[in-house]
Amino acid sequence: MTEELSWDAVLAWRVARQGLAERAPATAWRAVVGRVCGLHAQVQSSAELTLWARVDGLAADAVAHALWADRTLVRTWAMRGTLHLLPADELALWIGAQGALRPRYATASWRRAAGMTSEEAVAVLDAIRAALDGEPLTRDELADTVAERLGSARLGEAVRGSFGTMPKLAAFRGDVVFAEPAGQRVRFTRPDRWLAADWAPAQPRAAMAAVIRRHLAAYGPASRETFARWFGMPSAAQAGKLIAALGEEVMPVDVEGWEGWMLRSDVAEAAASAASGVVSLLPAFDQYVVAAPRAETPVLAARFKARVYRPQGWLSPVLLVDGRIAGVWSHERKGGRLRVTIEPFGRVDDAVRAGAEREARRLAAYFGDELELGWE
Repeated sequence: MTEELSWDAVLAWRVARQGLAERAPATAWRAVVGRVCGLHAQVQSSAELTLWARVDGLAADAVAHALWADRTLVRTWAMRGTLHLLPADELALWIGAQGALRPRYATASWRRAAGMTSEEAVAVLDAIRAALDGEPLTRDELADTVAERLGSARLGEAVRGSFGTMPKLAAFRGDVVFAEPAGQRVRFTRPDRWLAADWAPAQPRAAMAAVIRRHLAAYGPASRETFARWFGMPSAAQAGKLIAALGEEVMPVDVEGWEGWMLRSDVAEAAASAASGVVSLLPAFDQYVVAAPRAETPVLAARFKARVYRPQGWLSPVLLVDGRIAGVWSHERKGGRLRVTIEPFGRVDDAVRAGAEREARRLAAYFGDELELGWE
C-alpha cells in the first residue's frame, strides 16, 4: 500500500531531520556529521559551514582539529566520487558500501577515458597501497613511487592527475585517506595507518543496506533516481533493487504525484509534520541541496534551477524557507567585516527577512566579524 504525503509535510520533516529546525549543541556536532551522511568537502570552508548551519556555538577550528589532531573525522572520496568528511568510526561503513558497486575500471567507458586496461588499473591500485605502507606522501611523491614500482612513467602520471582518478579508486577500496597537508600540498595515507591497524571496510552488501537506511532517515523519501544520483550509481535500476531489498523496512509513498521510498518507521512522523517558518542560509554544496529532488518544482521552481545547480557540479549557497529553496546568497570577508548579500527569487515577507537576518548575524558571530547585510 502506498502512503500519500504532501510536500509541505515531507519538507518540514526533512528540515527537522537535517537539524535545521532545532540546532544541535556544540558538544554534539560529531553526531550531526553522521546524521547528514557526512559533509561534502570539495570546498573545505563549505563543509564547515554545512555544520555551522546545524550546530549552535560551533568553534571555528573544530573541524580542522577533528581532522588532523584527534582524527575523529576523516577526509576521503566517497559518494559520487566527491570529497567528504566522514566520522572516523563510520569510515568502514561508507567505504564498504562502495564495494557493492562494480569497480569503475571494469567498464569499457572508464578504460577508454583513462587510457589503460583493467589489469593496469589494478596494478596501479596495488602499487598505491604498497607505497602508502609508511609515512604519508604528497601526490607527486605517490606518483613517483608508483612509477618506480611499476617501471612506467605513464602509470605514475595516472596517479599525479589533478582530479585524483587513481587515488580516488584506491579510496573506494579502503586504501587511501587524506593525511594532514604539508603547506598547500595534500598528502595521502592509508586508513589502517591513520586510524587503527586493524581497520578494514565493512561487508559490502550489509554496508550498502545500512547506507540506504541512513539516507532515507535524513533525506527520504528517495526515488531510485535520486538515490542513484546521490550515491553515484550508474544505474537507477540497480538503486531501485537495493532499496527494495530492504523489504518490509521500506514502503512506497506518493508525494503529490512524485513517488519515492521511505523507512516504514518514519512515515507516520513525516505525515504529521508541518511547516513552522524555518529560515536557513545554507552554504555552497550543502548536503540538503545535494540530495534534494531537484526536478520537483515544490522544492525549487524550474526557472531558478540554473542559479542553484550550476555547471561543472557547483551548487550555490541557498536561502531555504521551510525546506523550499527561495533564493541564493553570498558572503565576503574583508578587514574584519562580513558582507552578506541575499538574493531572493521573489518577494519575501517580513518573517523570512527577519529569519535570514538572524542567520547572517549568526554567521558574522561565527567568524568574529562585523556584519554588513544587503538584499538584492
